[in-house]
Amino acid sequence: GQAYLRDKVCQEFKAMGKEDFRTLTILTTSKKYSNATFEEISHLVQEIVSLAETCCAEGADPSCYDAGSSALSAKSCSEDSPFPFHPGTAGCCAHEGLEQKLCLAALRHPPQQLPRYLQPSNEELCQAFKKDPKDFADRFLYEYASSYSQAPLPVLLGSTRTFLSMVSTCCISPMPTACFLKEKLERKTLSLLTLMSNRACSRFAAYGKDKVTLSYLTSLAQKTPGASFEDLLPLAEGAVEVFSQCCDSLAEDCMQKKLSGLTAKACAALSSRDPRVADCCKGTNLMQNYFCISALPPAPAPELPEPPKPTNEQLCGEKGARHAQRYLFEMARRYPNTPDAVLGTLFDTSHRVREECCSSKDPSACLDGKRQRKTELLPPFLEKASKLCEQYTKLGFSDFKKRLREGLTQEMPKASAELLGQLVEQRADFASNCCPPNSPPLYCSSKV
Repeated sequence: GQAYLRDKVCQEFKAMGKEDFRTLTILTTSKKYSNATFEEISHLVQEIVSLAETCCAEGADPSCYDAGSSALSAKSCSEDSPFPFHPGTAGCCAHEGLEQKLCLAALRHPPQQLPRYLQPSNEELCQAFKKDPKDFADRFLYEYASSYSQAPLPVLLGSTRTFLSMVSTCCISPMPTACFLKEKLERKTLSLLTLMSNRACSRFAAYGKDKVTLSYLTSLAQKTPGASFEDLLPLAEGAVEVFSQCCDSLAEDCMQKKLSGLTAKACAALSSRDPRVADCCKGTNLMQNYFCISALPPAPAPELPEPPKPTNEQLCGEKGARHAQRYLFEMARRYPNTPDAVLGTLFDTSHRVREECCSSKDPSACLDGKRQRKTELLPPFLEKASKLCEQYTKLGFSDFKKRLREGLTQEMPKASAELLGQLVEQRADFASNCCPPNSPPLYCSSKV
């Protein structure tokens, strides 16, 4: 209801004060419209803050907020609207009244494929801050929130608040370098949490529950190949539960609390299975332990026999998805550097095949036909993907490109220099963006 909405906004405005309300509005609109320009966000923030300031004042007309928000909607629908562009705006503007406002409020941009925020040097930060502290803060909030738009709002709020506090303290300090070093160490956990939760929540939004479960399952299998499917599945399912509860939560410490609980379970289950995990679990700060486990590189592939392939009956049975999951878990252990996007694409393919074949007249014939081709092509494909990422991780970027060119020249001796150059750039781009564990999910899926 309209009164509830006005009361909620006015309650926030009065409790926070104008400046904190404005900060929160920059963060929420930059998160929501992550592809908008700074100028578009500034226009929108100015209107929202002005509306709250006018209509939440003592003695304001009760209809002030409703009339003001209707005027805001009309402005969004005008041809020369200064607000963030959204392709769905025209559809919303076909409605009227409250329906139009609710439709416009529900619009949001998809997350940026590759976060664009790069932290400047301490000197550059202080130069920009001293030139215009307010403009510096606004631009930082916009750039950071639009780059990490999938991180939960309380995490973003905490991270940006401590960053701005660090800049305002250290830029007037007589020893700025020492000050920045100390402050950066103190906000390290919060800064890492922003990056990690943005990555996790991006995957959750892009993949959905089942595929994110597989993503965590295969990532753990690659780090701890000595652990069994039964050891790792509850941890992967637990991670998905955390993200489903915390990615959109406004509770201040949802992500920290739940991830700490999950880390304690992972340490209990895996410390005896893997010495590297045991080392990560020695610390008393559970969040730091979580970052440590997440940052572990894949372990060398163990000597394992060929995994048993699920039968047609298993694939089309009640637990078909679980059998497909187990098989991909086995493949991830054997090809430990295979990137997440490749395993995710295989998961999508197996899901499509099961849907297509299990509802056909002859499921076995359908599955056998698909399996024949898959059995021949899958191992060499996974080996190639795993090797590409292993080389990228071990070599410097220029050495990696040089090795790529040498390998492709041997593979395709008759190819022109132009084609070889294109292939080297294409594979180097894939490796640099999609081999690291924090790879952008949709971008990398489209590149597989």
